Amino acid sequence: MKECLQAVEEEIVRCEFCPRLVEWRNTVAREKRKAYRAEVYWGKPVPGFGDPLARVMVVGLAPGAHGSNRTGRMFTGDASGEILYRHLYRVGFSGRSSSIHREDGLQLKDVFITAVGRCVPPDNHPSPAEIKACLPYLRREMACLESLQGIVVLGRIAYDGIVSLLRETEIDLPKNDFSHGNFLQPKGSPYWVLQSYHPSRQNTQTGRLTEEMFGSVWDQVARILKVSDDK
Repeated sequence: MKECLQAVEEEIVRCEFCPRLVEWRNTVAREKRKAYRAEVYWGKPVPGFGDPLARVMVVGLAPGAHGSNRTGRMFTGDASGEILYRHLYRVGFSGRSSSIHREDGLQLKDVFITAVGRCVPPDNHPSPAEIKACLPYLRREMACLESLQGIVVLGRIAYDGIVSLLRETEIDLPKNDFSHGNFLQPKGSPYWVLQSYHPSRQNTQTGRLTEEMFGSVWDQVARILKVSDDK
């Protein structure tokens, strides 16, 4: 499984399929944010990260301009990652409560973190065509995770991406049915799906997503895996 994921990672990092995204990720990496002027930005597509034996896949939208596009690891170096890794650590899925850089030694247990998009999009809005171009990478990561039982989708776009992939295998999910904490076990699917609002700064600062709301998602995931362990 580790070798399978490594092969997908190598292909993702080399990808230059979407001209608009290639130009933007390079521009952000070149111009940088003032606070990170001394750093060398990753400035490439960002592969998934986590435990090859993961039973849970976390799917986000796309790398942040000065988060993953800078650090080279999903949900690393920005506000979204701060809340995500804090809760992963709290329930025992992460060895650390923060994720700073791809070389910080962080290890995940039972969780693999990825996204429907691999390059930072302008204004955080990848086009439908750009998402469609990236989804095969997500499909291949899922195929590598032979122990996968469930998927936590962070936001509607991530959910719609999973809907598209599962429908390819004739597993039907309601495309427009999205609400925080909604748990789905599609008939005939090997995976359950749990929906969450994305832990973006916009959502957390406006109160749309609170610590308690996000924590409840991970408490539920931990309970599901414990039930699986007890069988």
